[in-house]
Amino acid sequence: MPTPDDAATHGFDEPFAPGTGESFGARGSFCGVPHRRVDQVEPGEVVILGAPFDWGASHRPGARFGPKAIREADYLPPDGSRPHLTAGVDPLVDLPVVDAGDAAIVGGYIAPSLTSIERYVHTVASRGGIPIVLGGDHTITFPDASGVARHHGFGRIALVHFDAHADTGEDQWGQLHGHGTPMRRLIESGAVPGHRFVQIGLRGYWPPPETVAWMREQHMRSFTMEEVVQRGLERVVDEAVAHAAGPGPNGEEPAVGVFVSVDVDVVDPGMAPGTGTPEPGGLTSRQLLDTVRRLGRDLEVVGADVVEVAPHYDQPMDITAALANRVVLELTTGMAERRRAVATAP
Repeated sequence: MPTPDDAATHGFDEPFAPGTGESFGARGSFCGVPHRRVDQVEPGEVVILGAPFDWGASHRPGARFGPKAIREADYLPPDGSRPHLTAGVDPLVDLPVVDAGDAAIVGGYIAPSLTSIERYVHTVASRGGIPIVLGGDHTITFPDASGVARHHGFGRIALVHFDAHADTGEDQWGQLHGHGTPMRRLIESGAVPGHRFVQIGLRGYWPPPETVAWMREQHMRSFTMEEVVQRGLERVVDEAVAHAAGPGPNGEEPAVGVFVSVDVDVVDPGMAPGTGTPEPGGLTSRQLLDTVRRLGRDLEVVGADVVEVAPHYDQPMDITAALANRVVLELTTGMAERRRAVATAP
């Protein structure tokens, strides 16, 4: 199993050279924001990164095309400006937001691809940027959050996870890495301890009882859709924010920041059909957008990813890719609101 001593590479092979085999990668930037090389990121910039990877998918593939679809799912001009109708901020300008393109991915090679993603993310974080990664299947959250944790310190960041599935499997068909295992790998490596995890939207028929028992042993806080319905989303998010921002169960110091991971299958497939493992009975798109904006406003976000957009199942309306695009805009709007409040505080 990965350990903190493997923080730099997690035992993966050396990555392939950037640009190798990226025929499915994106060419344009997110909403027309400026391009930026990862080694030229400025402190405070929010940096869009693509991870066109789906070799961890257990059911329907296609999320390798997600970054391209999310970048292009917008009907407004690609002018790098999106003033929010009600918030009074333009997150793309006020933060600002830039786009560093896609990490080098090679089809069929899981280990070097994950290494490449982690190094891209870590480079951004180490230069004072805030990475937002467009996936890709959920396997990529292991290198995404690990790259951020390598900068801020293993065990020092929290993770708020929106998903129909817990993604805490011990393995996936005997393999350590797949979209059903990233949260377990993060806990086992020490990058994100279990007591710093918050999960929202779990439902359906997986994982099995022994995995749920393991999650409880790690002090993970998981809110099922049944709990969301019974208690109301606002109360659940109140508790989630308090958990993510607060100390650990044994008096550990509060986290220095929060990584937000959004699997689009947390939303009911009637509103987000373009995904690999749809599970009926999820959040509405409105609920998700309101919640991620609140997290950006209420918490110190140090990184994020939006995963599992598989555009081939999204036709002809591209509504899942459009939702993912707006998740990024609402999260960054909340982050811009937070920065404005800090800057104007007496």
